[in-house]
Amino acid sequence: MMEIVIDALRDSLLITGLVIVMLLFIEYINVYSQGRSFAKLQNRPLHQIVVGALLGLIPGCMGGFAAVSLYSHGIVSFGALIAMMVSTMGDEAFVLLASAPLTALLLMVILFSLALLVGWLTDRLLKSKPALYASSEHYALHHDESCINGTHSAIWGSKWNHIKKIGITRAILLLGLLAFIVALSFGLLEHEDHEEVTFFSERWLNLLFVVLAIGTWMLTLFANEHFIVEHLWNHIIKKHLYKIFLWTFGALLFIAIGMPFLHIDVWVAQNGYVVLLLAALIGLIPQSGPHLVFIALFVTGSAPFSILFTNFFIQDGHTALPLLADSRSAFVKAKAIKLVVGIAIGSLLFLNGM
Repeated sequence: MMEIVIDALRDSLLITGLVIVMLLFIEYINVYSQGRSFAKLQNRPLHQIVVGALLGLIPGCMGGFAAVSLYSHGIVSFGALIAMMVSTMGDEAFVLLASAPLTALLLMVILFSLALLVGWLTDRLLKSKPALYASSEHYALHHDESCINGTHSAIWGSKWNHIKKIGITRAILLLGLLAFIVALSFGLLEHEDHEEVTFFSERWLNLLFVVLAIGTWMLTLFANEHFIVEHLWNHIIKKHLYKIFLWTFGALLFIAIGMPFLHIDVWVAQNGYVVLLLAALIGLIPQSGPHLVFIALFVTGSAPFSILFTNFFIQDGHTALPLLADSRSAFVKAKAIKLVVGIAIGSLLFLNGM
């Protein structure tokens, strides 16, 4: 029993570390690319749908938040919003990339293709158009001058001054990243060779993440204080770290204990379609975390791809929460469309043994 807990804890630390590194790196990219005009999307419905699908494809929440904001300000159509909500995998994208990278990439391609189709059909059938055009001034993440001005100054500022006076928040991030780099480099979080399938074991991919983590460490060393505190600490660490770890640890522990004692794999095999419908219903939850159990089931070989697909098609992490606050009718309509289409396609995959 203790070995099961230790293995789940080791895997959870590894996956949480990988996810946080990717989240931090994506945050740098998101802030650095701010301030771009969306004016060219006017009167170009197909471009709007493509942009929505591409924003959704960005792992994490920022691309989805941007698409919801574009829709809320009347810049893109409802079909473009649907395209984003279909292609997005929320924060679960990072976990799937860390645990089953080839499956994650395949799923991204499938969801992106379906996002374009479903978004186009939605606009054609509902005849939806953007309500109005709004300025891109709405898209600054904070009221800090560096964020509003965007690009280079939003992250760096006078970078050498940041090194001379390192604050406690930056020090914690640097030490945490350094500890993770050391653990990855020396294989301290990897499983020994076991017969059973482990949640993540590819040594070569770990080394790639070492390179990514080193790059993230360097960016953290030179970034300005506002970016460190507001973007990295308040937005990533405080909001995501404990949730990702607890959900991952809970899911892995549940699967590890349930396999030999509760015969989860047998129950899922005998009640596969019920699990698919359950995956669809849980996908309606506008939050990251509950969906991780289906990743664990898939990676351990207990659930087929159709169940994973159904959950990921319908769920969108917490990217739709701003939409729920802005327009409950649009939220319900979007979720209803995704639920019907997701169950239909998932059922076809399931019936074909996938």
